[in-house]
Amino acid sequence: MIDLHSHTTASDGQHSPTGLLALAASAGVKALAVTDHDTVEGLAEAAEAARAHGVELVAGIELSAFVNKREVHILGHFVRPDFPELAAYASRLRVEREQRMVLMVERMRTLGFPIRMEDVRALAGGAQLGRPHLARVLVERGWCLDVKEAFDRFLGAGKAAWVERFKLDGAEAIQLVHRAGGTATLAHPGSSKIERYDILQLARAGLDGLEALHSDHNPSVQQRYVKYAKEFDLVPTGGSDFHGEQVTPGRRPGDSPTPPENFARLRARATSQSTHAS
Repeated sequence: MIDLHSHTTASDGQHSPTGLLALAASAGVKALAVTDHDTVEGLAEAAEAARAHGVELVAGIELSAFVNKREVHILGHFVRPDFPELAAYASRLRVEREQRMVLMVERMRTLGFPIRMEDVRALAGGAQLGRPHLARVLVERGWCLDVKEAFDRFLGAGKAAWVERFKLDGAEAIQLVHRAGGTATLAHPGSSKIERYDILQLARAGLDGLEALHSDHNPSVQQRYVKYAKEFDLVPTGGSDFHGEQVTPGRRPGDSPTPPENFARLRARATSQSTHAS
């Protein structure tokens, strides 16, 4: 199995890179992309664990960006973790995420929930702060049944504790990934309610893949995005988007795998990107 979408404690995942690779190997995953949000900090540990378990690691990242005022997530695959621009971007986002979380915690306190930044930091354990960390605090305190309810009630876009974030243009995200030698894939388009025109615009900006086979996509949604992938010459990919049992219940590594022939196509595009970047 080839899983091109997963997260660790370097961003908002439940398991360390070592723990994630152990879970993936036990599930029969042969190639795993670690795609933490806006950071590559977990990739060194993941690479060591991947070697120990005989799993191919695909070095990745998930960038939050915008197209037509709609938030999109761009998966970078086969990136160079030591690429200076990626490190600079991650540093900028770490500061921005910290500032944003301070404001979100303040809004939750205004709503009557006595949460402290120390609570969120303790749960994050040094990772880049994200809304799932605050959501898990709400769940642990018994104020929400699960992470989904926390987002639906408080943390989703436009909800009571929502705070706008730094907006990276989708085309800029794609170019950043390309400069790092990787391929750029639009993550979970169905879950993000991405329309055909949005995909066309990103394809014109150099998008390489479309995550049609996501865990949240039912068969009809998968078919629609596979069709768009063919129309715009994008590689249809798949991934579990596994964050851990506490964060994304019901998912496991290897869910919604990428077909081997599509993985080969994506790798070929990465080789082409590296050639152009050198």
